[in-house]
Amino acid sequence: MADEVPKGSEPETSESLKAFGEVVKVFRRRAGLTQEQFAPLVGYSLPMVASIEQGRRLPSKEFVERAEEVLDAFGALRAAAKHLTRKEGLAKWFEKWAELEPLAVTLYTFENRLVPGLFQTPAYTRTLFEEQIPAMSDDKIESNLVTRVERASILTECPETIFSFIIEEHALRRQVADAESMRGQIDHILDLGQRRNIDVQIMAQSRGNHAGLGGPLRLLETQENTWYAYCEGQETGQLISDSKVVSVLQQRYARMRAQALSVEASVGLLQEIRGAL
Repeated sequence: MADEVPKGSEPETSESLKAFGEVVKVFRRRAGLTQEQFAPLVGYSLPMVASIEQGRRLPSKEFVERAEEVLDAFGALRAAAKHLTRKEGLAKWFEKWAELEPLAVTLYTFENRLVPGLFQTPAYTRTLFEEQIPAMSDDKIESNLVTRVERASILTECPETIFSFIIEEHALRRQVADAESMRGQIDHILDLGQRRNIDVQIMAQSRGNHAGLGGPLRLLETQENTWYAYCEGQETGQLISDSKVVSVLQQRYARMRAQALSVEASVGLLQEIRGAL
């Protein structure tokens, strides 16, 4: 459930993240590399490298290893990475998946409960947090909002990643927030859907039976062409790496893409839903 940065907010950081970023910057400059030159060598986008150096994003293990090798850092990056502390805002069971998302070259999401987290606006997400049980403090809500925002940045920072979203129609019609916020949420989805690497499809209520009735599903492919899946329920989530299970889930997602409305028809339905608010 991630979204845009609320006005006046910046992604949280920690001293350990800042320190690690400075170490990367020192070794990058020692190697005579600009951020623009360094980013493709480690297989990450320029904005992602900049965020890590600024201490705004927790580096993945893959980034640490690739940077260590590219910069010939004498083990300093691996040592510094051991002392990194994760920012608040991510459920424990979701952390590993969140680490994989920035590494994805392909990312698929099917959601039948609510607007997918990567698509959510601040107003929509804030309402979810304010109504959450057990209740969150105001500080916790703000902290979680910013963390969720940073996660969603992959939609704009990773223009070469292929994103596919399938959303149940009833999840979009459910008025989680006030009408104005819901119109803003639909507008946000329509805006993101205009990006050439993001497909948005709606699973129409009239469809009836379809391949996604088993629940929400996420799939991703890494730069090494390894596929993972993630399934989530209340207070739990499961990261799946078993190739046979992932293959079954890929088949279901492929069927859902055929069963859902086309991208063009989905735009029309989104506009209809917005007009009815």
